[in-house]
Amino acid sequence: MNEEQRSNPHGLEPLLNIDELAGYLGVPVSTIYDWRTNGKGPRAYRFGKRIMFGITDIRAWMDTMREPAAPSGAATFPGAGEGARG
Repeated sequence: MNEEQRSNPHGLEPLLNIDELAGYLGVPVSTIYDWRTNGKGPRAYRFGKRIMFGITDIRAWMDTMREPAAPSGAATFPGAGEGARG
């Protein structure tokens, strides 16, 4: 039994509501709604008027959003390699 199953007495996957997901990702709730409208956000469950997001669906979606690894020796932060400013 994993930690998630021990913390949930029903053995069900934890769900986040849209406010919790927006807070976790650090984006406005309106962004989550925009992503859903455009088919870009994580999969969700609808229970009446409520929208809930499964943790595994969020993780799977986040994996698709990850940038590819930088080639070895390449800078990994914005602006690297640019001349000095000023």
